[in-house]
Amino acid sequence: MIEDTSQILGREELIARIRAEKAKGSRIVLANGCFDILHAGHVRYLEGARSAGDVVVVAINSDKQVTRLKGSGRPILHERDRAEIVASLEAVDLVTIFDEPTVTELLLAIKPDVHAKGTDYTAETVPERDVVRSYGGRVAIVGDPKDHSTSQIIRRFR
Repeated sequence: MIEDTSQILGREELIARIRAEKAKGSRIVLANGCFDILHAGHVRYLEGARSAGDVVVVAINSDKQVTRLKGSGRPILHERDRAEIVASLEAVDLVTIFDEPTVTELLLAIKPDVHAKGTDYTAETVPERDVVRSYGGRVAIVGDPKDHSTSQIIRRFR
């Protein structure tokens, strides 16, 4: 667990913090997602990420990217609110918002030891697996079976 209280960071601040954590010997884990309406599946995924290392960084898709991925009407919660909610979880150390279509640029910028993905993937279907392997990192599949989703919650309320 890191000591500084500022958890939601821009890219350059994040890079500097990760560099300092690596210098202390910390194992860095990156998890990513939209986290539009936080549910039990998200919590279990992030707890799984915590078990894979010392410092858990969560990269949250920007509002623009959530709309691109999920369609109009999404996100339900704005990116800063989503970041604040995720940052409040015990399993999470740092949060950043990314605006690129994939998390590849962030992976290359911070080179986490572990890229944690949910159980809707396998180690061979993670889109960024080759990027992670290129710098010596590994992919970890964490969390419970994928039977929770924000989209399902929204459909239930409509």
